[in-house]
Amino acid sequence: MTRMTRTKKCVAAVAITAAAMAAVPAVAQAVAPVRVAAEAQGRQAEAPAREDAPVRVVAPGEHVRAGAGVEIWLTKEGKHWSTPETDHQFRSVVDGNLDLQHPSVGLSTEILGDRYFLSGVYVARQGSVRVTVDTSDGTVDASVVRLSGRPGWGVWYVDVPLHDDLTVDRVTLYDGRGEEIASLSPSHP
Repeated sequence: MTRMTRTKKCVAAVAITAAAMAAVPAVAQAVAPVRVAAEAQGRQAEAPAREDAPVRVVAPGEHVRAGAGVEIWLTKEGKHWSTPETDHQFRSVVDGNLDLQHPSVGLSTEILGDRYFLSGVYVARQGSVRVTVDTSDGTVDASVVRLSGRPGWGVWYVDVPLHDDLTVDRVTLYDGRGEEIASLSPSHP
């Protein structure tokens, strides 16, 4: 085998791997107009992460058990997660498909046994946010994780019991003052 043939095979393998990694569950992202007051330019010291904190601050690569057998971890490149059925999935925040300049909230869904795992990337300039999910069973507060510093984005997640009549009607992102800054109204599962 010549050096050129080996190079072509390696390039083909990389292209196939990249195409396979792009095949992740469908994702929706809603963008809202910027309604955020100008923030101070300096960085603030952060409090240590607490399990019961509204927003959990994690180190890059730190795995978080998210329920329904799912693990989530964040890197500078984006959201990574594994489920019992699918190992290592990825949602990039640096590939240009996500507007990091305006508040938004996204949604991806996965059926895991008798649970419905909902998660998404959110974009917000402030570190303190809250995400709620309105379902046909009521409103659920999601768990929120983000990297330390001011990355401008984070991940929310929740799992709910799955049944035939379940609908996901709205995902809402709130700032630290409780004001809605973005929302998404998906179609029903």
